Amino acid sequence: QVQLVESGGGLVQAGGSLRLSCAASGRTYNIARMAWFRQAPGKEREFVTGIRWSGGSTRHADSVKGRFTISRDNAKNTVYLQMNSLKPEDTAVYYCASTPGGGLLTPAAGSYDYWGQGTQVTVSS
Repeated sequence: QVQLVESGGGLVQAGGSLRLSCAASGRTYNIARMAWFRQAPGKEREFVTGIRWSGGSTRHADSVKGRFTISRDNAKNTVYLQMNSLKPEDTAVYYCASTPGGGLLTPAAGSYDYWGQGTQVTVSS
């Protein structure tokens, strides 16, 4: 089992920045991929960005390319999401997810086994 705890959400004005953190505990040696998803009210959960634990290759959704950056600190078992140039449409609950499975950095939520409780990000216009 892997436990994930997100932090760093909050209220920010459009154009501002936030940095989310996701701390992993438990069987962290088993982590192969980690990702951030988000879910706005009335919408499906959507992939934001993902990273391979070994090697650090990343994948981003088109909607956040050039604005959001995912990174990891293997020593701290933590993944970060730096969000810049935030827009009101970025408002959502942001979830961290992980899986021990290898393979592509798929945007499919079903391919991730462990999830955090989520952290709210609200961007005001």
